[in-house]
Amino acid sequence: QVQLVESGGGLVQPGGSLRLSCVASGTIFRLNAVGWYRQAPGKEREWVIFISSAGTINYIDAVKGRFTISRDNAKNTVYLQMNSLKPEDTAVYYCNLLVGSMNYWGQGTQVTVSS
Repeated sequence: QVQLVESGGGLVQPGGSLRLSCVASGTIFRLNAVGWYRQAPGKEREWVIFISSAGTINYIDAVKGRFTISRDNAKNTVYLQMNSLKPEDTAVYYCNLLVGSMNYWGQGTQVTVSS
């Protein structure tokens, strides 16, 4: 059974930084693509950034130059480093793991960017 547990959300001022973590279990993590979605109030969930099993990274333009993703396969963990945060980054952030054609989700962690 695949499980994902996120941590690291919180309240930060504009221009600040946060690092999210997501620990996976129940899967051969190094073989999986993994990444992050977010859902802002009143909006649909959107894909943000992903890293493949080979380390290829894709992201949306809105986070280019500000967000980075990395993975530690020995710890079954993916990280999202968010810098230069803006109020429009406020959302619940969800870790997402692809196992074949199956999508798995974490419970979400709230990120609020406000002064």
